[in-house]
Amino acid sequence: FASYYGDHMVLQKKPSGAVVWGHGQLGAVVTVTLSGAGGLIVMEKTAQVKGPSGTWTTVLDPMDQGGPYALTAEQGLENVTLWDVYFGDVWLCSGQSNMAMTVLQVANASQELAMASRYPYVRVFAAAPARSEVELEELERIDLPWSIPTAENLGHGNFTYFSAVCWLLGRSLYEALGSPIGLVEVAWGGTPIEAWSSHRVLQACGLLEDMGREAPWSSLWHGACFNLKPTLCFAPPLNLALSSSTSPHQHLSGPQTPSVLWNAMIHPLLNMTLRGVAWYQGEANAFLHTDQYNCTFPALIADWRRAFHAGSAGQTELLLPFGFVQLSTYRRRSADDSFARLRWHQTADLGVVPNARMPSTFMAVAMDLGDEHSPYGSIHPRDKQNVAHRLLLGARAVAYGDKDLVFQGPYPTRAILEVTRGLLNVTYSQELICRQRDAQAFEVCCSSQATPCRWLLAPVVAVGSRTVTLALSGCRTLVLGLRYAWAEWPCEYQACPLYNPQGLPAPPFL
Repeated sequence: FASYYGDHMVLQKKPSGAVVWGHGQLGAVVTVTLSGAGGLIVMEKTAQVKGPSGTWTTVLDPMDQGGPYALTAEQGLENVTLWDVYFGDVWLCSGQSNMAMTVLQVANASQELAMASRYPYVRVFAAAPARSEVELEELERIDLPWSIPTAENLGHGNFTYFSAVCWLLGRSLYEALGSPIGLVEVAWGGTPIEAWSSHRVLQACGLLEDMGREAPWSSLWHGACFNLKPTLCFAPPLNLALSSSTSPHQHLSGPQTPSVLWNAMIHPLLNMTLRGVAWYQGEANAFLHTDQYNCTFPALIADWRRAFHAGSAGQTELLLPFGFVQLSTYRRRSADDSFARLRWHQTADLGVVPNARMPSTFMAVAMDLGDEHSPYGSIHPRDKQNVAHRLLLGARAVAYGDKDLVFQGPYPTRAILEVTRGLLNVTYSQELICRQRDAQAFEVCCSSQATPCRWLLAPVVAVGSRTVTLALSGCRTLVLGLRYAWAEWPCEYQACPLYNPQGLPAPPFL
């Protein structure tokens, strides 16, 4: 009980009830007491310790935001008391190294760390990296128990704790909502989505639990639905056996092994009542099973939601808000399009979220935040403030229901071909601000047949308030497709061609 939580924690406020759990003597009755100022008892719950794991669980009554409270678990003559407990919103932050980057590593790090003490009601917790071949009930280790933020625990070295993206999002949520915020970091650099996925996800997407085993690929996929409302069904990925970036016979090891991080770092947390998830992962999958990500990512979201809902006795909502960061950049002049494909697959090949396959999700576009001279490698841009700001907008709109907030950039709604003039007029959903008129960002699929597609640059001729006119001078056959920002590093000088007046970039599309 104490090792899981610790003083200074934040528990989920109403309308949900926070789940509290722990270990005890088999068959014993544990009394859980929540006390306010002066020791006044606010509520009392009892729970029986059950086998075979010897655990007890209870759901607290929904509480208004605020604190401090004391939380006591008592069994016979033994008791544990946690102090300085607040009720607010709890967010889980997970992913690979761009989520693991600490506040020490980001732009304006010294200023950010100096401000840490201004936010005593944003509480932070970090699980230690761990992996397991079987699902664990408890975290193996904790890097940072529930703590009040300080410069030391927000900048504890490189890629350790505490996550800059998580902190900056949580701090911004506190400023926007005025509610205590609890942040739980569960991240490990260099890890693919398969490691964070349960066996259910891997099976649904036609990926063997042991990717080193020979795979009868043709018999793996028969389509899959997760029994959720709304039901999410996944069509088979195209060219399942052939479109991977790596061989299906490749052996994965360590934290890259399928399901080992789900087992050791996510499964032990399923009892927690959460308000939302923030996810920054995908770079590893630009080089592994890239074209299965349009299945694995929506499937992971649906599976985590089902698991947290069930684990919290229904207190974590079934459509748990799930925000993510679209991949930023890596190599400036690379001809490889794996980053572009992964960005597209992050949206389940629909370009923007939320969408029918990914309800209650939100995305922070980051392809314009490239950092070629980052001391941590260009794959680790230091501008995490803009990333967090864009996540905040999505969280406020999707998780907190701010209907009037613009939280995503402009997206095309139609394209009209003017054959005689050799022009293509693309209409967007929002007003456009053009920052790079001469950027070579638009391409057309110019071919007499769909495959293989011959992509040619389509220069921008004019930009209206909501339209972009493209020249098709090099296209003498049918125009079968249009794509935008389809490159590993699509935006020069930290500016993409198209934004909305709120400064949000138009996302890439195919």
